[in-house]
Amino acid sequence: MKRLISSAFLALCLMAPAAVQAQPAAQSSSETKSLLQVLFPPSDNFNKQSRSDKSPIKRKVISFKENHPVGTIVIDTSDRRLYHVIAPGKATAYGIGVGREGFTWQGTNKITRKAEWPGWTPPQVMRDRVKRQEGRVLPAYMAGGPENPLGARALYIGSTIYRIHGTNQPWTIGQAMSSGCIRMANEDVIDLYNKTNIGAKVIVRQ
Repeated sequence: MKRLISSAFLALCLMAPAAVQAQPAAQSSSETKSLLQVLFPPSDNFNKQSRSDKSPIKRKVISFKENHPVGTIVIDTSDRRLYHVIAPGKATAYGIGVGREGFTWQGTNKITRKAEWPGWTPPQVMRDRVKRQEGRVLPAYMAGGPENPLGARALYIGSTIYRIHGTNQPWTIGQAMSSGCIRMANEDVIDLYNKTNIGAKVIVRQ
């Protein structure tokens, strides 16, 4: 049986180069497939940046000496961290993505709404800016789901346009790339969402 399998594999190996050589002469060498590519073609996701619900910055419970009531959310945009006070002297620290240069802000507010798999309505000023600067046309509205840039959960801050929300681009965590909203990996924003009540105090500082 082993000899039969070996013979079959040898025959396949001998046939594959012939199939490669049978390509049109006009085809460039960069388009020519190697024997390995013929026998074991790459998956559709080959060389594409994979998505994940996990953050590249692992959340952890830390000592937190600031005097805030339990449930308070403190966002430090310079450190790219969100601190959720869970007990006197303790907080859970999460990695976050923050607003890029010119889009940072600070202040004190509260959580006024929570949503699971939220829909996205880009502000008109954002749609105009993206069209002018990048030539892309953002949708007036995008239903919630895995492809939505707001990710799995959103916590709305006061009556502002800003949110703490998930993302389908976890590699942006730790970066300054947003238009002012606070991004978290989906796994982290779900954890925060489940532990945060409407009315929780939010402090954003630079």
